[in-house]
Amino acid sequence: MLQQDTIAALVTAVGESSVGIIRISGPEAVSIAAKIYQGKSDLLKADTHTIHYGYVYDWKQDKKIDEALFMLMRGSRSFTGEDVVEVQCHGGMVVLKQVLQLILLSGARLAEQGEYSKRAFLNGRLDLAQAESIMDIVQAKTDKGVDLALSQLQGNLSGMVKTLRADLLELIAFIQADIDYPDDDIERLTMDQQQERILNLKAQVNAVLKNAQKGKMIRDGLKVVIAGKPNVGKSSLLNALLGQERAIVTDIPGTTRDVIEEYINLNGIPLKIVDTAGIRETDNVVEQIGVDKAQQFVKNADLVLYVVDAVQGLTKQDEQMMADIHNQPVIYLLNKSDMGISDAIRQQLNDAIGDAPVLEISAREKIGLEQLEEKITDLFFAGTLEVSNDIMVTNVRHIQILEESLAHMEGFLNGIMMGLSVDFLVIDLQNAWEKLGKITGETVEEDLLDQIFSKFCLGK
Repeated sequence: MLQQDTIAALVTAVGESSVGIIRISGPEAVSIAAKIYQGKSDLLKADTHTIHYGYVYDWKQDKKIDEALFMLMRGSRSFTGEDVVEVQCHGGMVVLKQVLQLILLSGARLAEQGEYSKRAFLNGRLDLAQAESIMDIVQAKTDKGVDLALSQLQGNLSGMVKTLRADLLELIAFIQADIDYPDDDIERLTMDQQQERILNLKAQVNAVLKNAQKGKMIRDGLKVVIAGKPNVGKSSLLNALLGQERAIVTDIPGTTRDVIEEYINLNGIPLKIVDTAGIRETDNVVEQIGVDKAQQFVKNADLVLYVVDAVQGLTKQDEQMMADIHNQPVIYLLNKSDMGISDAIRQQLNDAIGDAPVLEISAREKIGLEQLEEKITDLFFAGTLEVSNDIMVTNVRHIQILEESLAHMEGFLNGIMMGLSVDFLVIDLQNAWEKLGKITGETVEEDLLDQIFSKFCLGK
């Protein structure tokens, strides 16, 4: 499914660098590159996967623009499945702009968001799940995020989906043959056998969905909100976790009036740490805005780190806030433990929170931070963050499709229990088969493709 036009775009990051790369893809890629190439090679006759040294030549002004390498990849052996030439020149923005403008003037058009990956999909070089994993690799914040994305790029998820669809299609064929040829002597499946097959497929999908939340956290990270009253050490905790002075720390309550967000790497998992304004009643309009923001962030957090002053103990305001978050994942932190914690304050906190996890820390002295990281790991990942060989779905779109497909399988099983005709039962199986095809792109609509690839980088 080759495209008729030729596209070009900068595929390296915008900014000054030693090298910049512009990719040309399409039926005229080689002829356009030959038009701007000045060197000893004949690009039009050159073999695929060869590199040619020379200069970018501005044929309109009859001058050289830059020294460059031209990397040529022909047809089905390129990423997009089309002729591709990558021009590798110096990374200054002025020269890159000149080279790109010359390529566009020579017959290419500027690529759209994600158009290279879209062409790779349309030309059969990648399925849709593999194409989506490309941006996951680009956006990965940790090594484990890269491992997951690479696993999907290599086709692990796609292979599982194709197997599920093949098994569903085989079952559909058996049922349809039974409907169309009731009197013929053909192999048939009993209702119990049909039910057993669907239960097996359901178990496979459920096993993948069971790991989905873990996979999504490895990809997107955990939103961890530091909350508590003013001046209990929230900003000190943020600085200690980051290993740098990111937030202003003073003895004046209410110093933090806006939300501060930073990422840290916790054993391969990105944590989005959010330091919020101290929650208290205030007449200061600016501080009140910060308090309102803090309360909203707490409601939407994956985990709340609630900081208590170990010297002063709990107040009525603390108890009210604890009541508000008692249904959320929360770790209570008795901060300033280096100054001593009385048994009375420990008992006061235990009485207020019951069995919720409590750690004694000192953000200023960096005491207890390793235990905090271990506790977060235990809470969300049962003590392990290893990316196993099991299929781990990270994409919200894929999770939704698997859940919808599972619902159709359950509809089939419910229909058997209700004694419905197989004419109706097979519809649920067909819907499950079609839904799964949306993951790999075999049954996806054009407008959804546009929506998916529009989220990609320009050069991807």
